[in-house]
Amino acid sequence: MKHINNEMRIDIMKKIYNQIINHPKIILIIFSILFIICLISRQFITVNYDMNDYLPPDSSSTTAIDIMKKEYDGGIPNARVMLENVSIPEALNYKNIIKSVDGVSNVTWLDDVIDITEPLETIDSKTIETYYKDNNALLSITIEEDKNIQAVEDIQEIIGDKNSMMGSAVSTVAATTSTVSEIGKIVIIAIILVLLILILTTTSWAEPFIVLLGLGVAVIINAGSNLIFGEISFVTNAAGSILQLAVSLDYSVFLIHRFEECRKKEKNVKNAMVNALCMSTTSILSSGLTTVIGFLALCLMRFQIGPDLGLALAKGVLISLITVFTFMPVFILYTYKWIDKTTHRSFMPSFNGFGKIVFRTMFPLLCAFVILIIPCYLASNANDFYYGSSHIFGPDTKLGSNIKKIDSIFGENDTYVLLIPKESTATQKDLSNELKNLPQVTNIMSYVDTVGVEIPESYLDSETISKLNSDNYTRMIISVETDYEGEKTFKLVKNIRDITEKYYKKDWYLAGEGVSTYDLMDTVTSDMKKVNLLAIGAVFLVLLLTTKSIILPIILVLAIETAIWINLSIPYFTNSTIFYIAYLIISSIQLGATVDYAILFSDRYKEKRITNNKKQAIISTISSVTVSILTSGGVLTIVGFLLGNISTHGLLSQLGFFLGKGTVCSLIIVLFVLPALLYIFDGLVIKKHKEVLQNENI
Repeated sequence: MKHINNEMRIDIMKKIYNQIINHPKIILIIFSILFIICLISRQFITVNYDMNDYLPPDSSSTTAIDIMKKEYDGGIPNARVMLENVSIPEALNYKNIIKSVDGVSNVTWLDDVIDITEPLETIDSKTIETYYKDNNALLSITIEEDKNIQAVEDIQEIIGDKNSMMGSAVSTVAATTSTVSEIGKIVIIAIILVLLILILTTTSWAEPFIVLLGLGVAVIINAGSNLIFGEISFVTNAAGSILQLAVSLDYSVFLIHRFEECRKKEKNVKNAMVNALCMSTTSILSSGLTTVIGFLALCLMRFQIGPDLGLALAKGVLISLITVFTFMPVFILYTYKWIDKTTHRSFMPSFNGFGKIVFRTMFPLLCAFVILIIPCYLASNANDFYYGSSHIFGPDTKLGSNIKKIDSIFGENDTYVLLIPKESTATQKDLSNELKNLPQVTNIMSYVDTVGVEIPESYLDSETISKLNSDNYTRMIISVETDYEGEKTFKLVKNIRDITEKYYKKDWYLAGEGVSTYDLMDTVTSDMKKVNLLAIGAVFLVLLLTTKSIILPIILVLAIETAIWINLSIPYFTNSTIFYIAYLIISSIQLGATVDYAILFSDRYKEKRITNNKKQAIISTISSVTVSILTSGGVLTIVGFLLGNISTHGLLSQLGFFLGKGTVCSLIIVLFVLPALLYIFDGLVIKKHKEVLQNENI
């Protein structure tokens, strides 16, 4: 019955693939149209570089920002400018010029807090030094989101190179400009290096170009179809296409190699291609689906960069699969003669001896693997993290050096905005006084602090009132002496929220970069276990269904998960701080992208085991799959390290290094540890067919 079902499945596949092969013009026309449309449409996709925009809509800080936009013209300060060696009149002049820049809704300085006509010696020094210190002035600026880039550029032109600028608005602009130029560089270098790898690992000068052209079609279609999302994150924009290329490459290579094998047995090239497709379908689909599942797991993140990247990558792999099963067969049939005419000797050494070396060393390496599992797992969960965007640009960048310079003079500072109901001014004053008792609070600008408790709004001009009061709320602009994130910052945010809740049980809102980072931390840490468990569970289920075995999926998932733990434990042992978002994303990416190597190895082992004993099957498997695994893994490693070395965006750079190191870890475990696991658990992995039993004692 099983044999009959298998024959029926093959017959169905042959009918489908014959239809594809026999209608090449239709296939080419469809893909050509899609390619052109998507090539044009990708120009109209908006890229968002602000991480805080990807917080859940119901997060406290997001709600606060939305309320503030409705109630006030100016939002939360998102940029700071330090003017060096200036007098108070010069600083005021700069302030007025910056205030006139299109997109700048508000500029706050010392004159908004105190009466600067009075002698400075009579005023609290702590308040003054928040804004003016050692002849350096620090301006707090609010820039409209939709005019961010031009406004930042205009301000930088006004202040010149000698003065410094920082803040989330500046970080967003720096990320936008640097990433755009760096992506192009990464893609060009990646294509050149991938071509080189393919030339080294194939036996035709034409084959690498055919593979890349076919995949290029899939990559462009995926990139252009991102228009359905309207907007994509900077992570998706920077890494989406090259990751799709890297993880999908082996599908096309595998199909071409199967086609070459089938041509040796079948003279009719169309029949040979149909046979190659039938033989490849299960392996390619199982590899592709596990990758898709790994990426889709990111969609469970409440932090919206996860779903953004996960959907785009999952869609990309699915498009690559469709391309491999439809466009590539037709394309190969048009170009196979070119492949034949450009054959060359293999540049890769024989791996027959490598298989014997691995067999002799695999058991000591398995012992090392077992020893590493628990400490690496524990270390991977004990890292120090950055959650927000404040540390994205290092000190070797222009923005990084600006941040360092400002912090060295004024210290680590941030501005929070607290919205409270416009009720009793006495209650507002009590709240303000208690908040001022917090050691990190350096100044509060509010109606009760700046104007006074007893003075009614009718006595003041509309400009002054509009900064502080709306129809429903009054706001307190709180200057704090703390970094944008960290344990002390998060404790301060919690303290401010707890104090405010004592006076106002509801209808109050706190916003600011440090507040958003606190909510970001809260969101992404809650995502971690959920995303990882589902990714592992879903991949395990796919492997369970495709392998029809329980022990084999456990072995494969354990092998790759250990590679992930080793990869993520390296920062702990090197005392490095990592971006939590990169840490969170890489787990699903490494699992989805590199479990393919384990699947390919185990599939080939089961195939070899039919006619060989365990030892022979291990050696033969290693000899036959090493080139394929190294080709795919080499490409993914190169892509990762390129992104890591070229990108000045800290999060993207770290994600790249994680990808490169993680792939190397997966390759080592698949080639050196997985063979030992398959050998030990052979009796549970291999179904004892008659052929296998005959070779047990050989």
